Amino acid sequence: MSKTKIIMHGCNGAMGQVISRLAAEDENVEIVAGLDIADKGLYEYPVYVDPVDCQVQADVIVDFSVAPAVDRLLDFALEKKLPLVLCTTGLNEAQLKRVDEAAKEIPLLRSANMSLGVNLVFKLAAAAASVLAKNGYDIEIVEKHHNKKLDAPSGTALAIADAMNEVLNHEYTYKMDRSNMHERRDPKEIGIQAVRGGNIVGEHEVFFCGTDEVVEIRHTAYSKAIFGKGAIESAVYLKDKAPGMYSMADVIG
Repeated sequence: MSKTKIIMHGCNGAMGQVISRLAAEDENVEIVAGLDIADKGLYEYPVYVDPVDCQVQADVIVDFSVAPAVDRLLDFALEKKLPLVLCTTGLNEAQLKRVDEAAKEIPLLRSANMSLGVNLVFKLAAAAASVLAKNGYDIEIVEKHHNKKLDAPSGTALAIADAMNEVLNHEYTYKMDRSNMHERRDPKEIGIQAVRGGNIVGEHEVFFCGTDEVVEIRHTAYSKAIFGKGAIESAVYLKDKAPGMYSMADVIG
């Protein structure tokens, strides 16, 4: 099998550097170019500040960047008809709509979290919610990340909430902040709280709080490598796929 050739969008960022290192050790993939706001001379592959200048032949784009950079990235991916693994979180509604439209023209895999374990948490949380919510258990999510993370709550926390809300017929609302509230908790809400500090890679806890007992589902990431490995696996998977929207569930089977 020939190597999957990747363009790394956000190559100078923390995750871009992790993926670049992992790709260099993986015989199935090769990063052939990078896209970022500056070429810091970190890599052997060329780095382009403006996607328009990137004429390197590739099989797929992997994105770990920031929300404002995604619009130009979508333009580039659509122009080149390149599959896109989109890992950036914190997209606004207009951007999410553009992502959905782009998936009609190119293969596009969007995931709030590239970890195998976290994607299992989505399923476990949904299964627990389907049983416990109807028995009156309150649902709370607490997520913790490093002090450099820009968006809050995390895309993963929202994805966990969405997975649960889907099996609950979308009857639940999300409560991000209670500081201005002086009233009892709505039984049909999912509380989502964010902690930012130090170099926490990522922690997500889901609490199902009932009378005299609490059920907890927890995932802790000790290294960004777990996300990088998932992104690389997704790139290999997405190569040569038909246009459409894909997820990590497709990758892990």
